[in-house]
Amino acid sequence: MVQPPTIQASAEAIHNLHAKLVDPSTSLPEKYRVMFSLRNVEGDLANKALLQALKDSSALFRHDVAFCLGQRQDKANMDVLARTLADPNEHAMVRHEAGEALGAIGQEQCLEALRQHLQDSVKEVAETCQLALQRIQYLKEHPDAMNEESPYFSVDPVPALPASTPTQELKSLLLDESKRMFDVSDGPGAGPHCTVRFLTTVLPDTAEHAKVRHEAAEALGAIASESTIQMLQDFAKDPEPIVAHSCEVALDMLEFEKSGSFQYAQVASA
Repeated sequence: MVQPPTIQASAEAIHNLHAKLVDPSTSLPEKYRVMFSLRNVEGDLANKALLQALKDSSALFRHDVAFCLGQRQDKANMDVLARTLADPNEHAMVRHEAGEALGAIGQEQCLEALRQHLQDSVKEVAETCQLALQRIQYLKEHPDAMNEESPYFSVDPVPALPASTPTQELKSLLLDESKRMFDVSDGPGAGPHCTVRFLTTVLPDTAEHAKVRHEAAEALGAIASESTIQMLQDFAKDPEPIVAHSCEVALDMLEFEKSGSFQYAQVASA
């Protein structure tokens, strides 16, 4: 799985982005634009700016910052991510993403931190660490997979099945409870089949896990029909911050798409 391409930026541009990132007056959607601008910028300055963003007050934002730190595959991020994973006071969603990020970095030094949380009391954290370790082991056994390039320029938590895999085979795999989560998780990447009807029942469901509702909000934002936009607007005021923030960011991305602009995050505009 090839590392996403990086770009160069001036120290001044990175400094301006960093300042905006930590400015209390910067809105959450603006922070996301800054974060995505920094994600693939080369060098320590950009990396340090993202590391500081792990102190943000929004758990949703911290979780996506952890994701970006993993995507950079920078060994300098391993210690901070390991501490985040181990922090019982951190939101479970952020701890989950820190574990996934360690799996994306995939170095030997990541193994011990992941092993320590295989039986974590928080189920999603434990399962994430299991997947991350299985990913690292898989890449050891299949070194050629390291050369595979994601069409989405991302380091994926599990390798996807070929796009030619029949839908029925994907369905059977997904519903087979005897399979490891690692084996099941690689299926949907080959051909996701989500419906508006299903997603619009998940987002309002307060009994559902906040991360699942967050993912539903992201998916509804990608669908971008009039009905989904209205639902996102309604739940941007949800009492669960993870859900409210997810809807707010999804709506901002939709506004960007409507504007006809070329790129959501632009380092040059910092």
